[in-house]
Amino acid sequence: MSLTISFAARTDMGHMRKSNQDSGYAGSHLLVLADGMGGPAGGDIASSIAVAHLAVLDADTQKPEDLLHLLRSHIADAHAELIERSGQDAELHGLGTTCIAILRSGNKLAMTHIGDSRAYLLRGGELNQVTTDHSFVQYLVESGQITPEQAENHPQRSVLLRVLGDSSSEIVLDESLREAIVGDRWMLCSDGLSGVVSAQTIAEVLLNEPDPGAACDQLVDLALKAGGPDNVTVVIGDIVETNDASGEISDVPQIVGAAATDRLAKTRDAASSAGRANQLTAAPPPLPYNEDARPHRSRRTLGIFLGILAFLVGGGFLGWTWTQSQFYVSTHNGKVAIYQGIPQKIGGFSLSHLKETTNLQVSDLEPVARRRLQTPVTRSSLSEARQVVRNFEREHRDGELQKSQNTGKSTSPSNGSAPGSSAPTKQGD
Repeated sequence: MSLTISFAARTDMGHMRKSNQDSGYAGSHLLVLADGMGGPAGGDIASSIAVAHLAVLDADTQKPEDLLHLLRSHIADAHAELIERSGQDAELHGLGTTCIAILRSGNKLAMTHIGDSRAYLLRGGELNQVTTDHSFVQYLVESGQITPEQAENHPQRSVLLRVLGDSSSEIVLDESLREAIVGDRWMLCSDGLSGVVSAQTIAEVLLNEPDPGAACDQLVDLALKAGGPDNVTVVIGDIVETNDASGEISDVPQIVGAAATDRLAKTRDAASSAGRANQLTAAPPPLPYNEDARPHRSRRTLGIFLGILAFLVGGGFLGWTWTQSQFYVSTHNGKVAIYQGIPQKIGGFSLSHLKETTNLQVSDLEPVARRRLQTPVTRSSLSEARQVVRNFEREHRDGELQKSQNTGKSTSPSNGSAPGSSAPTKQGD
Protein backbone atom coordinates (compact mmCIF):
# COMPACT_ATOMS: atom_id res chain seq x y z
CA MET A 1 0.00 0.00 0.00
CA SER A 2 1.47 3.34 -1.11
CA LEU A 3 0.55 6.50 0.81
CA THR A 4 0.61 10.21 0.17
CA ILE A 5 -0.64 13.39 1.84
CA SER A 6 -3.55 15.46 0.58
CA PHE A 7 -2.65 18.91 1.86
CA ALA A 8 -3.51 22.59 2.12
CA ALA A 9 -2.16 25.70 3.83
CA ARG A 10 -3.85 29.03 4.56
CA THR A 11 -2.92 32.17 6.48
CA ASP A 12 -4.26 35.62 7.32
CA MET A 13 -2.64 38.64 8.95
CA GLY A 14 -5.53 38.99 11.40
CA HIS A 15 -7.32 42.16 12.43
CA MET A 16 -4.77 43.68 14.80
CA ARG A 17 -1.35 42.98 13.28
CA LYS A 18 0.46 45.17 10.77
CA SER A 19 2.33 42.28 9.16
CA ASN A 20 2.17 38.49 8.87
CA GLN A 21 5.04 36.83 10.69
CA ASP A 22 3.67 33.29 10.27
CA SER A 23 4.92 30.92 7.58
CA GLY A 24 3.34 27.66 6.45
CA TYR A 25 4.36 24.89 4.07
CA ALA A 26 2.34 21.89 2.88
CA GLY A 27 3.57 19.15 0.54
CA SER A 28 3.12 15.45 -0.11
CA HIS A 29 6.02 14.58 2.22
CA LEU A 30 6.36 17.60 4.48
CA LEU A 31 4.16 19.86 6.63
CA VAL A 32 5.69 22.89 8.40
CA LEU A 33 4.34 25.73 10.47
CA ALA A 34 6.46 28.53 11.94
CA ASP A 35 5.16 31.48 13.97
CA GLY A 36 7.76 34.24 13.97
CA MET A 37 8.26 36.64 16.85
CA GLY A 38 10.19 39.80 17.47
CA GLY A 39 7.93 42.41 15.89
CA PRO A 40 10.22 44.90 14.15
CA ALA A 41 13.07 42.52 15.01
CA GLY A 42 12.18 40.27 12.11
CA GLY A 43 9.76 37.52 13.14
CA ASP A 44 8.79 37.23 9.49
CA ILE A 45 12.43 36.63 8.60
CA ALA A 46 12.78 33.99 11.32
CA SER A 47 9.76 31.98 10.20
CA SER A 48 10.84 32.26 6.54
CA ILE A 49 14.29 30.94 7.40
CA ALA A 50 12.80 27.93 9.18
CA VAL A 51 10.62 27.06 6.18
CA ALA A 52 13.41 27.67 3.67
CA HIS A 53 15.74 25.23 5.42
CA LEU A 54 13.07 22.54 5.76
CA ALA A 55 11.40 22.84 2.34
CA VAL A 56 14.21 20.96 0.58
CA LEU A 57 13.23 17.81 2.52
CA ASP A 58 9.90 17.53 0.69
CA ALA A 59 10.99 14.76 -1.68
CA ASP A 60 10.50 11.02 -2.15
CA THR A 61 14.13 10.24 -1.37
CA GLN A 62 14.22 9.98 2.42
CA LYS A 63 14.67 6.77 4.36
CA PRO A 64 12.35 6.25 7.35
CA GLU A 65 15.29 5.72 9.71
CA ASP A 66 16.77 9.10 8.67
CA LEU A 67 13.68 11.26 9.15
CA LEU A 68 14.32 12.57 12.65
CA HIS A 69 18.00 13.14 11.95
CA LEU A 70 17.15 15.14 8.82
CA LEU A 71 14.63 17.33 10.63
CA ARG A 72 17.03 17.89 13.51
CA SER A 73 19.90 18.76 11.18
CA HIS A 74 17.98 21.22 9.02
CA ILE A 75 16.43 22.95 12.02
CA ALA A 76 19.93 23.29 13.48
CA ASP A 77 21.05 24.93 10.24
CA ALA A 78 18.13 27.35 10.47
CA HIS A 79 19.08 28.12 14.07
CA ALA A 80 22.66 28.85 12.98
CA GLU A 81 21.43 31.24 10.29
CA LEU A 82 19.25 33.09 12.79
CA ILE A 83 22.27 33.60 15.04
CA GLU A 84 24.38 34.78 12.10
CA ARG A 85 21.78 37.25 10.84
CA SER A 86 21.19 38.66 14.31
CA GLY A 87 24.93 39.14 14.74
CA GLN A 88 25.18 41.03 11.44
CA ASP A 89 22.16 43.29 11.92
CA ALA A 90 21.36 44.91 15.27
CA GLU A 91 17.74 45.44 14.19
CA LEU A 92 17.28 41.67 14.14
CA HIS A 93 18.36 41.08 17.72
CA GLY A 94 15.72 39.00 19.48
CA LEU A 95 14.18 37.45 16.37
CA GLY A 96 12.80 33.95 16.78
CA THR A 97 10.15 31.51 15.70
CA THR A 98 8.19 28.49 16.76
CA CYS A 99 8.49 25.50 14.46
CA ILE A 100 6.50 22.31 13.91
CA ALA A 101 7.53 19.97 11.11
CA ILE A 102 6.14 16.59 10.03
CA LEU A 103 8.21 14.63 7.51
CA ARG A 104 6.87 11.46 5.83
CA SER A 105 8.58 8.52 4.19
CA GLY A 106 6.35 5.61 3.20
CA ASN A 107 4.12 4.89 6.18
CA LYS A 108 6.39 6.59 8.73
CA LEU A 109 6.03 10.12 10.07
CA ALA A 110 8.66 12.03 12.04
CA MET A 111 7.65 15.13 13.97
CA THR A 112 9.73 17.83 15.64
CA HIS A 113 8.32 20.71 17.65
CA ILE A 114 9.49 23.80 19.52
CA GLY A 115 7.36 26.68 20.82
CA ASP A 116 3.61 27.03 21.30
CA SER A 117 2.30 26.36 17.80
CA ARG A 118 0.33 23.13 17.88
CA ALA A 119 -0.20 19.87 16.06
CA TYR A 120 -3.55 18.07 16.29
CA LEU A 121 -4.46 14.60 15.07
CA LEU A 122 -7.99 13.64 14.03
CA ARG A 123 -8.30 9.85 14.11
CA GLY A 124 -11.46 7.79 14.33
CA GLY A 125 -13.59 10.90 14.75
CA GLU A 126 -11.63 12.08 17.81
CA LEU A 127 -9.32 15.11 17.86
CA ASN A 128 -6.26 15.12 20.10
CA GLN A 129 -3.54 17.70 20.62
CA VAL A 130 -0.26 15.83 20.15
CA THR A 131 2.15 18.63 21.04
CA THR A 132 2.78 20.31 24.38
CA ASP A 133 3.24 24.07 24.45
CA HIS A 134 6.70 25.19 25.49
CA SER A 135 5.25 28.14 27.37
CA PHE A 136 5.38 29.56 30.85
CA VAL A 137 1.68 28.99 31.48
CA GLN A 138 2.00 25.35 30.39
CA TYR A 139 4.75 24.97 32.99
CA LEU A 140 2.41 26.47 35.58
CA VAL A 141 -0.31 24.00 34.57
CA GLU A 142 2.01 20.99 34.71
CA SER A 143 3.35 22.06 38.10
CA GLY A 144 -0.20 22.40 39.45
CA GLN A 145 0.01 26.14 40.07
CA ILE A 146 -2.90 27.03 37.76
CA THR A 147 -5.64 25.14 35.95
CA PRO A 148 -5.89 24.75 32.15
CA GLU A 149 -8.90 27.06 32.25
CA GLN A 150 -6.87 29.74 34.06
CA ALA A 151 -4.08 29.33 31.52
CA GLU A 152 -6.37 30.41 28.67
CA ASN A 153 -6.55 33.97 30.02
CA HIS A 154 -3.28 34.19 31.93
CA PRO A 155 -1.48 37.53 31.34
CA GLN A 156 1.79 35.70 30.60
CA ARG A 157 0.38 33.09 28.23
CA SER A 158 2.54 34.41 25.37
CA VAL A 159 5.81 33.91 27.26
CA LEU A 160 7.71 31.01 25.66
CA LEU A 161 10.37 28.89 27.31
CA ARG A 162 11.70 27.31 24.12
CA VAL A 163 11.95 28.80 20.61
CA LEU A 164 14.15 28.68 17.55
CA GLY A 165 16.02 31.98 17.77
CA ASP A 166 19.23 33.92 17.94
CA SER A 167 20.32 32.52 21.30
CA SER A 168 23.52 30.46 21.27
CA SER A 169 21.96 28.03 23.75
CA GLU A 170 21.36 24.52 22.45
CA ILE A 171 17.91 24.09 20.95
CA VAL A 172 15.78 21.40 22.57
CA LEU A 173 13.17 19.83 20.30
CA ASP A 174 10.30 17.51 21.12
CA GLU A 175 10.66 14.58 18.71
CA SER A 176 8.54 11.56 17.84
CA LEU A 177 8.28 8.87 15.18
CA ARG A 178 4.78 7.70 14.26
CA GLU A 179 2.80 5.55 11.85
CA ALA A 180 1.07 7.20 8.91
CA ILE A 181 -2.42 5.67 8.97
CA VAL A 182 -4.92 6.07 6.15
CA GLY A 183 -7.78 8.31 7.29
CA ASP A 184 -5.69 10.32 9.73
CA ARG A 185 -5.97 14.09 9.43
CA TRP A 186 -3.12 16.21 10.78
CA MET A 187 -3.52 19.89 11.49
CA LEU A 188 -0.78 22.35 12.40
CA CYS A 189 -1.77 25.82 13.58
CA SER A 190 -0.38 28.98 15.10
CA ASP A 191 -1.83 30.33 18.32
CA GLY A 192 -3.79 32.78 16.20
CA LEU A 193 -6.24 29.87 15.79
CA SER A 194 -5.85 27.81 18.97
CA GLY A 195 -5.88 30.91 21.15
CA VAL A 196 -9.34 32.07 20.05
CA VAL A 197 -11.19 29.03 18.63
CA SER A 198 -12.05 26.13 20.93
CA ALA A 199 -10.78 22.62 20.33
CA GLN A 200 -14.40 21.46 20.07
CA THR A 201 -15.13 23.90 17.25
CA ILE A 202 -11.88 22.97 15.48
CA ALA A 203 -12.87 19.31 15.72
CA GLU A 204 -16.29 19.97 14.22
CA VAL A 205 -14.76 21.66 11.19
CA LEU A 206 -12.15 18.94 10.67
CA LEU A 207 -14.82 16.25 10.98
CA ASN A 208 -17.41 17.82 8.72
CA GLU A 209 -15.31 19.31 5.91
CA PRO A 210 -13.49 16.63 3.87
CA ASP A 211 -11.54 19.02 1.64
CA PRO A 212 -8.30 20.22 3.31
CA GLY A 213 -8.38 23.61 1.60
CA ALA A 214 -11.99 24.31 2.52
CA ALA A 215 -11.33 23.20 6.11
CA CYS A 216 -8.37 25.58 6.33
CA ASP A 217 -10.52 28.43 4.99
CA GLN A 218 -13.26 27.77 7.54
CA LEU A 219 -10.82 27.68 10.46
CA VAL A 220 -9.14 30.92 9.42
CA ASP A 221 -12.55 32.58 9.04
CA LEU A 222 -13.56 31.39 12.53
CA ALA A 223 -10.42 32.92 14.02
CA LEU A 224 -11.16 36.22 12.27
CA LYS A 225 -14.77 36.21 13.45
CA ALA A 226 -13.49 35.61 16.99
CA GLY A 227 -11.55 38.87 16.80
CA GLY A 228 -8.46 37.79 14.87
CA PRO A 229 -6.04 39.39 17.35
CA ASP A 230 -3.01 37.60 15.87
CA ASN A 231 -1.72 36.17 12.62
CA VAL A 232 -3.56 32.92 11.99
CA THR A 233 -2.12 30.05 9.96
CA VAL A 234 -3.44 26.55 9.38
CA VAL A 235 -1.78 23.60 7.63
CA ILE A 236 -3.77 20.39 7.07
CA GLY A 237 -2.52 17.03 5.78
CA ASP A 238 -4.71 13.97 5.18
CA ILE A 239 -3.11 10.53 4.93
CA VAL A 240 -4.54 8.81 1.85
CA GLU A 241 -3.68 5.93 -0.44
CA THR A 242 -2.15 6.99 -3.74
CA ASN A 243 -4.61 4.95 -5.81
CA ASP A 244 -7.50 6.69 -4.02
CA ALA A 245 -5.90 10.06 -4.70
CA SER A 246 -5.11 9.44 -8.37
CA GLY A 247 -6.15 12.39 -10.53
CA GLU A 248 -7.25 14.44 -7.53
CA ILE A 249 -4.16 15.54 -5.61
CA SER A 250 -1.31 17.69 -6.85
CA ASP A 251 2.15 17.14 -5.40
CA VAL A 252 3.18 20.78 -5.91
CA PRO A 253 3.63 22.40 -2.47
CA GLN A 254 1.67 25.28 -0.99
CA ILE A 255 3.66 27.98 0.81
CA VAL A 256 1.91 30.80 2.66
CA GLY A 257 2.67 33.75 4.89
CA ALA A 258 6.03 35.45 5.29
CA ALA A 259 7.82 32.62 3.47
CA ALA A 260 5.78 33.45 0.35
CA THR A 261 7.24 36.97 0.12
CA ASP A 262 10.63 38.35 -0.83
CA ARG A 263 11.35 39.65 2.70
CA LEU A 264 14.01 36.98 3.24
CA ALA A 265 15.78 37.65 -0.04
CA LYS A 266 15.95 41.38 0.64
CA THR A 267 17.82 40.86 3.91
CA ARG A 268 20.59 38.69 2.51
CA ASP A 269 24.02 40.32 2.76
CA ALA A 270 25.49 39.47 -0.62
CA ALA A 271 28.76 41.22 0.24
CA SER A 272 29.64 38.86 3.07
CA SER A 273 31.06 35.39 2.68
CA ALA A 274 28.05 34.04 4.52
CA GLY A 275 25.78 35.89 2.14
CA ARG A 276 27.54 34.51 -0.92
CA ALA A 277 27.30 31.01 0.54
CA ASN A 278 23.59 31.53 1.12
CA GLN A 279 23.07 32.49 -2.49
CA LEU A 280 24.88 29.38 -3.66
CA THR A 281 23.61 26.78 -1.23
CA ALA A 282 20.57 27.94 0.72
CA ALA A 283 17.06 27.07 -0.40
CA PRO A 284 15.46 30.06 -2.17
CA PRO A 285 12.62 31.81 -0.37
CA PRO A 286 9.51 29.67 -0.99
CA LEU A 287 6.75 31.09 -3.14
CA PRO A 288 2.97 30.60 -3.20
CA TYR A 289 1.62 27.48 -4.80
CA ASN A 290 -0.87 27.09 -7.64
CA GLU A 291 -3.72 25.01 -6.27
CA ASP A 292 -5.02 24.44 -9.79
CA ALA A 293 -1.79 22.85 -11.10
CA ARG A 294 -2.20 19.60 -13.00
CA PRO A 295 -2.39 16.69 -10.53
CA HIS A 296 -0.67 13.96 -12.56
CA ARG A 297 2.89 15.13 -11.98
CA SER A 298 5.35 12.47 -10.87
CA ARG A 299 7.36 12.52 -7.67
CA ARG A 300 10.39 13.47 -9.72
CA THR A 301 8.57 16.64 -10.76
CA LEU A 302 8.88 18.00 -7.21
CA GLY A 303 12.64 18.20 -7.61
CA ILE A 304 12.17 19.94 -10.95
CA PHE A 305 9.74 22.35 -9.28
CA LEU A 306 12.30 23.31 -6.64
CA GLY A 307 14.77 23.88 -9.45
CA ILE A 308 12.29 26.22 -11.13
CA LEU A 309 12.06 28.18 -7.89
CA ALA A 310 15.80 28.68 -7.95
CA PHE A 311 15.56 29.63 -11.63
CA LEU A 312 12.87 32.15 -10.74
CA VAL A 313 15.26 34.01 -8.43
CA GLY A 314 17.40 34.64 -11.51
CA GLY A 315 14.39 35.84 -13.51
CA GLY A 316 13.80 32.66 -15.56
CA PHE A 317 10.92 32.43 -18.02
CA LEU A 318 9.55 29.20 -16.57
CA GLY A 319 9.50 30.69 -13.10
CA TRP A 320 7.69 33.77 -14.42
CA THR A 321 5.05 31.57 -16.05
CA TRP A 322 4.55 29.77 -12.76
CA THR A 323 4.08 32.97 -10.78
CA GLN A 324 1.25 33.99 -13.08
CA SER A 325 -0.88 31.14 -11.77
CA GLN A 326 -1.07 32.97 -8.43
CA PHE A 327 -3.43 35.77 -7.33
CA TYR A 328 -3.81 38.26 -4.50
CA VAL A 329 -6.25 40.93 -3.34
CA SER A 330 -4.98 44.45 -2.72
CA THR A 331 -5.96 47.99 -3.77
CA HIS A 332 -5.82 50.06 -6.95
CA ASN A 333 -6.76 53.75 -7.21
CA GLY A 334 -8.66 53.56 -3.94
CA LYS A 335 -10.64 50.44 -4.89
CA VAL A 336 -10.36 46.78 -3.95
CA ALA A 337 -8.62 44.91 -6.76
CA ILE A 338 -7.33 41.48 -7.74
CA TYR A 339 -3.80 41.04 -9.04
CA GLN A 340 -2.40 38.10 -10.99
CA GLY A 341 1.05 36.98 -9.89
CA ILE A 342 2.84 37.29 -6.56
CA PRO A 343 3.46 40.50 -4.55
CA GLN A 344 7.19 40.56 -5.20
CA LYS A 345 9.76 42.33 -7.30
CA ILE A 346 13.07 41.12 -8.67
CA GLY A 347 15.18 44.23 -8.99
CA GLY A 348 12.71 46.75 -10.38
CA PHE A 349 10.63 44.13 -12.19
CA SER A 350 7.21 43.34 -10.73
CA LEU A 351 6.00 39.73 -10.67
CA SER A 352 2.32 40.70 -10.77
CA HIS A 353 -0.15 42.79 -12.74
CA LEU A 354 -3.66 44.12 -12.22
CA LYS A 355 -6.24 41.46 -13.13
CA GLU A 356 -9.60 42.85 -12.00
CA THR A 357 -10.84 45.96 -10.26
CA THR A 358 -14.13 46.24 -8.40
CA ASN A 359 -16.40 49.15 -7.59
CA LEU A 360 -15.81 48.54 -3.87
CA GLN A 361 -14.13 51.63 -2.47
CA VAL A 362 -11.46 51.00 0.16
CA SER A 363 -12.72 54.07 2.05
CA ASP A 364 -16.14 52.39 2.40
CA LEU A 365 -14.69 49.35 4.16
CA GLU A 366 -14.73 48.87 7.89
CA PRO A 367 -11.44 49.86 9.62
CA VAL A 368 -10.62 46.20 10.28
CA ALA A 369 -10.98 45.34 6.59
CA ARG A 370 -8.81 48.29 5.57
CA ARG A 371 -6.07 47.08 7.91
CA ARG A 372 -6.23 43.61 6.39
CA LEU A 373 -5.66 45.09 2.95
CA GLN A 374 -2.46 46.78 4.08
CA THR A 375 -0.85 43.41 3.32
CA PRO A 376 -1.82 41.59 0.09
CA VAL A 377 -4.26 38.74 0.74
CA THR A 378 -2.73 35.89 -1.28
CA ARG A 379 -4.76 33.02 -2.73
CA SER A 380 -3.97 30.06 -4.97
CA SER A 381 -6.62 30.65 -7.65
CA LEU A 382 -8.71 33.42 -9.17
CA SER A 383 -11.91 31.95 -7.73
CA GLU A 384 -10.45 32.08 -4.22
CA ALA A 385 -9.36 35.69 -4.72
CA ARG A 386 -12.86 36.60 -5.88
CA GLN A 387 -14.25 34.94 -2.76
CA VAL A 388 -12.06 37.22 -0.65
CA VAL A 389 -13.59 40.21 -2.47
CA ARG A 390 -17.09 38.86 -1.88
CA ASN A 391 -16.27 38.54 1.82
CA PHE A 392 -15.23 42.19 1.92
CA GLU A 393 -18.45 43.15 0.14
CA ARG A 394 -20.53 41.15 2.59
CA GLU A 395 -18.79 42.77 5.56
CA HIS A 396 -19.43 46.19 4.00
CA ARG A 397 -23.13 45.46 3.47
CA ASP A 398 -23.46 44.13 7.01
CA GLY A 399 -21.82 47.30 8.32
CA GLU A 400 -24.13 49.51 6.29
CA LEU A 401 -27.13 47.54 7.50
CA GLN A 402 -26.05 47.92 11.09
CA LYS A 403 -25.64 51.66 10.62
CA SER A 404 -29.11 51.94 9.06
CA GLN A 405 -30.63 50.04 11.97
CA ASN A 406 -28.92 52.36 14.40
CA THR A 407 -30.04 55.52 12.60
CA GLY A 408 -33.37 54.34 11.21
CA LYS A 409 -32.27 55.16 7.67
CA SER A 410 -32.11 52.73 4.77
CA THR A 411 -28.95 52.22 2.79
CA SER A 412 -27.81 50.30 -0.23
CA PRO A 413 -24.41 48.93 -1.17
CA SER A 414 -22.19 51.82 -2.21
CA ASN A 415 -20.76 49.95 -5.17
CA GLY A 416 -24.16 49.75 -6.85
CA SER A 417 -23.75 45.98 -7.35
CA ALA A 418 -26.21 43.26 -6.61
CA PRO A 419 -25.57 41.42 -3.34
CA GLY A 420 -22.79 38.90 -3.76
CA SER A 421 -21.52 40.44 -7.02
CA SER A 422 -17.94 41.68 -7.23
CA ALA A 423 -18.64 43.64 -10.45
CA PRO A 424 -15.16 42.89 -11.84
CA THR A 425 -13.57 44.89 -14.62
CA LYS A 426 -11.14 42.63 -16.44
CA GLN A 427 -7.66 43.91 -17.13
CA GLY A 428 -6.38 40.97 -19.13
CA ASP A 429 -6.75 37.25 -19.66
